[in-house]
Amino acid sequence: MKKLIVIIVILAIIFVGMIGYKNVVIKTRNIGIQEIEKIENCIEQIYMWKEVTKEALPCFEDINQADETWIWEVVKKNLEEYEISYEKIQEKAKEIFGENFTKQFPKEGMEYFSYNEENDLYYAIGMDLDQLDDAFLMNKITRTENGYEVEIIEYLEDYSESTTENRITLRNIEEEKIEEINLQDEGKINEIVKNNREKLDKKKIYIKNEGKKLIVQRVEKE
Repeated sequence: MKKLIVIIVILAIIFVGMIGYKNVVIKTRNIGIQEIEKIENCIEQIYMWKEVTKEALPCFEDINQADETWIWEVVKKNLEEYEISYEKIQEKAKEIFGENFTKQFPKEGMEYFSYNEENDLYYAIGMDLDQLDDAFLMNKITRTENGYEVEIIEYLEDYSESTTENRITLRNIEEEKIEEINLQDEGKINEIVKNNREKLDKKKIYIKNEGKKLIVQRVEKE
């Protein structure tokens, strides 16, 4: 009997560890670990960099009305090659944004996506990124009829002093300081974000099942 109790306790610890390792605070029932991972991957796929696209994740009612720079930078971020045809760019956009996506990539290219007339291909260009890492914490997941509603908390991890001072500064998306921690305490970030929830921006993401894929349908600010 004692062995059985020990095994149950160990399994419980492992389970809690699996939950804690993800960027999520579960406030819902009947949503499994694999579902959570799939939802997180879906959001991470489109979560960008504020310094490039103005917002890591803009709000939109319809993906075709979302900021164009953000849309095409999301596509570029998810490319497996950096020399690509127009058709493949459009295919990747449909893959990410779903069958309702109708926007057309500009034939002349964009700032970080240049067009080469000689070979009729587009080249993904590198960009300078700052030391503020755009991040989110999934705070609540609710199952809907055809997908999920997910509340996220947005924040920034500032590593600008990590090499000299061995610390990370957590900031809100306006870059105001929330809290400072040592690098070795990086595992406490989720807890700190939770505790400072009221000081941080929150968004609700509506995700739908489209075949075997999850597609972000709408994003709104809370």
